[in-house]
Amino acid sequence: MSKHESPPSVALASASGNPSHERQGGSGSTVRPPVVGEIGFVGLGHMGTAMAANLAAAGRRVLAHIRRPDRIGELEALGLKPTTDMGDLLDCELVISMLPDDDAVREVVFGRNNDDLVGLAAGLMPGAIHLSMGTISTAAASLLASEHARHGQGYVAAPVFGNPDAAKARQLFIVAAGASADVERCRPILDALGQRTFVIGADPQDANLFKLLGNMMSATALEMLGEVVAVVRKRGLDPQPFIELMTSTMFSGRAHKIYGDKIARQEYAAGFVLPLVLKDVRLALAEAEKAGVSMPSVSVVRDRLISGIARGYGELDWTALGLIAAEDAGLYAVPLPATDD
Repeated sequence: MSKHESPPSVALASASGNPSHERQGGSGSTVRPPVVGEIGFVGLGHMGTAMAANLAAAGRRVLAHIRRPDRIGELEALGLKPTTDMGDLLDCELVISMLPDDDAVREVVFGRNNDDLVGLAAGLMPGAIHLSMGTISTAAASLLASEHARHGQGYVAAPVFGNPDAAKARQLFIVAAGASADVERCRPILDALGQRTFVIGADPQDANLFKLLGNMMSATALEMLGEVVAVVRKRGLDPQPFIELMTSTMFSGRAHKIYGDKIARQEYAAGFVLPLVLKDVRLALAEAEKAGVSMPSVSVVRDRLISGIARGYGELDWTALGLIAAEDAGLYAVPLPATDD
């Protein structure tokens, strides 16, 4: 298959360890062994740093691109090889990006003309793979996949469910999509980063769609938790017994347990900060509109987020949806720092 051909369609695969698709891919139809050399990593925020450190701890050589030289010592202490020169990553067989939005990942892939920054697509060797693990739009994923294919490279979308603590503990859930041979080459890397990988098909944009919709399920759950906790508090009751009751019976999922407890305790320390949540909400609403589907509950969350950011809560976690609901109910609420437990 030439580098200009589209990868073949692939049947839905099961979770990690049970691939059911053929070994053909965007980086060439020849079956290649898993990636064993130095791995490039772009996007060393809280999530990216934890993920890159886990790869180093697993014995991988990780070349970590950073913008600020003052982080070199910190990353070296984690076993990483930091560099401020993107060009150093271009000899890698695999480059992972963990970037916050479409603009950031487009710049990394296409480069910048104003300062001669060479992008991954133009700089990586044919057969290399870009493993994109951030939450971006489906349109961006399709554009990036096409550009890499044009250069004979592979592109795998593998966004994650989980916060920085889950990343540190290798408890992430990963949603992967891309040409089957490329996904298989990345599988040992994915296994070193998370507890389970779900391979959902050959089209990278589908992984990003699933990730966005999953985030909306969590966001609307947090909104509802904030509203019911506000009712309980407005009646002068302690919300903790209510949350314990609900999460021990009908709502025992991770989102309700983890975030319900934080909202009841008014714990809003930064994690998934509101502007990034709002970015995902807008992307999900755009996907829904494109499909001709209304998402009124998600629209409510969008308005809450806009209101919260306007009140100065942009650096707080998305549990601050509970703070916004409490204030709208006339309750006095103060963000509390996270506890050690």
